Amino acid sequence: MPAGAVIVAPSRPDRPVPAQLPSDVRGFAGRRAELARLDALRASAEERLGAVPLAVLSGAGGVGKTALAVHWAHRAVGHFPDGQLYANLEGYGHSGVVRSAEQVVRGFLAALGVPPREVPADEQAQTALYRSLLAGRRVLVLLDNARDAAQVRPLLPGTAGCLVLVTSRDRLTGLVATEGAEAVVLDLLSADDAQALLYARIGARAEAERAAVDDLVRLCDRLPLALVVVAARAVVRPQLPLAELGAQLRAGSRLDGLDAGDHDSSVRAALSWSYRLLSAPTARLFRLVGGSTDVTVSTAAGVSLVGAGYRAVQAAFAELADAHLMLERAPDRYAMHDLLRAFAAELSAEHDPAGDRAEARGRLFDHYLHSAHAAAVLLHPHWDPITLAPAVAGVRPEKFGDHDEAVAWFTRERDVLIALVERCAASGADRHAWQLAWSLTSFLDRQGGWHDQLAVQRSALAAARRAGAAVGQAYAHRSLARARARLGRLDEAPGQLRRALELFRELGDPANQAHTYLDLAEVADREGRRAEVVRHAEAALALYQEAGHRYGQAMALNAVGWYRAQLGEHDAAVEACQQALELLREFDDRQGQAPTWDTLGYAQHRAGRPAEAVVAYRHALALYREFRDRYYEADTLTHLAEALVDAGDQAEAARSWRTALGILDELGHPDAERIRQRLTAADGS
Repeated sequence: MPAGAVIVAPSRPDRPVPAQLPSDVRGFAGRRAELARLDALRASAEERLGAVPLAVLSGAGGVGKTALAVHWAHRAVGHFPDGQLYANLEGYGHSGVVRSAEQVVRGFLAALGVPPREVPADEQAQTALYRSLLAGRRVLVLLDNARDAAQVRPLLPGTAGCLVLVTSRDRLTGLVATEGAEAVVLDLLSADDAQALLYARIGARAEAERAAVDDLVRLCDRLPLALVVVAARAVVRPQLPLAELGAQLRAGSRLDGLDAGDHDSSVRAALSWSYRLLSAPTARLFRLVGGSTDVTVSTAAGVSLVGAGYRAVQAAFAELADAHLMLERAPDRYAMHDLLRAFAAELSAEHDPAGDRAEARGRLFDHYLHSAHAAAVLLHPHWDPITLAPAVAGVRPEKFGDHDEAVAWFTRERDVLIALVERCAASGADRHAWQLAWSLTSFLDRQGGWHDQLAVQRSALAAARRAGAAVGQAYAHRSLARARARLGRLDEAPGQLRRALELFRELGDPANQAHTYLDLAEVADREGRRAEVVRHAEAALALYQEAGHRYGQAMALNAVGWYRAQLGEHDAAVEACQQALELLREFDDRQGQAPTWDTLGYAQHRAGRPAEAVVAYRHALALYREFRDRYYEADTLTHLAEALVDAGDQAEAARSWRTALGILDELGHPDAERIRQRLTAADGS
């Protein structure tokens, strides 16, 4: 079979139960009336059929919408045994870029156990599949920080049984009017509830200083975000009396010329006071993170952003998390509330020269670009990486020991990297945008992330055009075509590939022309244009030979072997595969040898030499087992069984089929039924 052949993954009856809720809120207090309304909505939904119960929690920034939604969701989790889905829709982020409903649906499909290759190409079909999977199930869906009703509607389940919570600064009256959403509008906490929040977070010390607690409540204007920030500062300074904290906060408000009666001013007063207590390096990190990006960052990224040492940045992030000025959403994954980010960006504009801000943003972009490039090279060590400009001073890209470490990093940073392609493009860093997209290509392709690939490469193509980078345009056209072909949009792929071929030809790049010809061969094969298939594969081989690209020659020879075997030209196919294997041994590429041995076995079997085919298939089988590739192990076992039958070994053939059947049943693959029928026929003969 050709290397990189795509297998359509099966539907599985044993879908996982997603559990995506953020951790519950420590020290939650108040909101009894709102909690009761949500309880009543859930109870009424259990008693009646009809529309999906939906609640919109709205209110000003910092009033505690997410805290209430998450807290209630944890209380109600037992009523939703089929899972809980969560997504931050980023409706009010600093960059102004919101998450599309299509992105969220694909994330939910993954959480519900749909393999990437099984996700439909059409966006409406994705939504339909999402709703079909939720039909008859009891799942809680929490959609946080929505911009508008249009962003929410595609994410609503289609039948009762589920319940949806939406948080937004907007009241989303369209959902109330059209979908019958329950409107839960949050105001400030009552004085008693605000005191209870401080008691819960500060502990016994607050009980001993009730007058000071009352003062802090007034200074924070009963706004939950301000109260949480003040409580965090009290916790990390246990020796300082709460009355003194209040005096500092009051002094800070006067210095800033703020009116504590205004809710926004109350937040600013609390944040300004907490910010002034930070050490200078931590304050700089806070400003530059807020002023440079709205993505989640790691300590390693922070090191490059500020150009400081790892331990210093690690300590600064810990200080920010302790002060509740950043959230550690997962181990070493730091994020900001959008109000905090806006505050940090405002401070950065005030205190950091424009040149310093631009350099920090450039270091952050360089960090992710050079890290992703290094990881991409490990995923495809024998292909031709693009050449990057040297990283600017202060950047310390991630280092990876092997292929597995590179894949693990890509997996952790996937959402950040996808978002950064767009952020780079939006900020004028067009070179970073298309080169980062190139670095993501192999990972997304292997993971079946073709919808994300389309979005990334569209941004890359636009960025490369703005930058006048013909090579970036060529790579983007080729990657767009590959993604479209994987999604079954074959009518769109050839045009993209022909444009890529033209650009690579103009650039005098025979190796990338050859890569593109192999893609043209794959598309032609899918469309049944067999005469073109071999012509494209042989054109690729000639170009690889011209470029002296021996690894490419091996891939082209494997493709030529497979396609000629399909045409019945078995001797030519055997010769091509044997040449490919010789080249692959030069590179010690055992993964590449596996599909080539399989193709060789196929050609030998069709040429009437089943005993030779058995030997080839067993080589392929051993390699697939070495790399734990379960599907291709089963696929090769079925080929082996067919060759064993023609070689006269029925008993061994049956054992191979049974082993293949066990694997396919374990994977839930539809090929299992075909093998089961073949075994039944063999047993009856």
